[in-house]
Amino acid sequence: MDGIQLKKELRSLYKSLDFVSENFLSGRKANKKDGQIYFNIYQQLGLAWEFLGLQCKHGEGYRTTRDRKEVCKICGKVKGAGESYYLLPKEGHKKIGLRRMPNSKKVFPTKAKAQIVNDTLDFHGASLTMNVSNAYRSSLFNRKHDFAIAADRIVTLKERGIECWIDQHLIMVRMKRDRKRGAIFGGFPWEISRKQLKHFPVIFEYDKGNRFLGLTILK
Repeated sequence: MDGIQLKKELRSLYKSLDFVSENFLSGRKANKKDGQIYFNIYQQLGLAWEFLGLQCKHGEGYRTTRDRKEVCKICGKVKGAGESYYLLPKEGHKKIGLRRMPNSKKVFPTKAKAQIVNDTLDFHGASLTMNVSNAYRSSLFNRKHDFAIAADRIVTLKERGIECWIDQHLIMVRMKRDRKRGAIFGGFPWEISRKQLKHFPVIFEYDKGNRFLGLTILK
């Protein structure tokens, strides 16, 4: 929907909202059953406004209201306010939100105050989690040892018991673990014997300069 058509649809919707509010929800005597019907209509119109507003690109800028809030000149949404819904195309490329990164050098007193994004999306059976936060203070052993947790952007993908973790300094892939098999070990490839490596179905990718480019895990 282009901007001109969106403005037309929103103007029509505002008139409908005003009509229901002024004629049926403000001082007019009506029985309880009719009042509930009109209230439901008003709520449905409000929901339509939410979804139409999601299509707005706020291309005409913002105006300042009497209470000093900046609202879009087209859809009336408050600048910077979080969205409750997302409109996604049924087919093709889907985009949710913008790339968020740590945005402060300050060390916040708690994780909650340092949090920028903490969101999870289940997409056709795969689970994607995005966690972005600034640095914050934490503690161990009943607050006897206080330390700072660095700012980070962590992306986690889970699929069929396999977890891929990507942060600012680390990429980690974990297979589903069987705790009954006992202790879990780790080491660089050159630290592991050739006999052990034969049990690991991993193919390393590298270039002529012996620079690591990736790996393939056969399952």
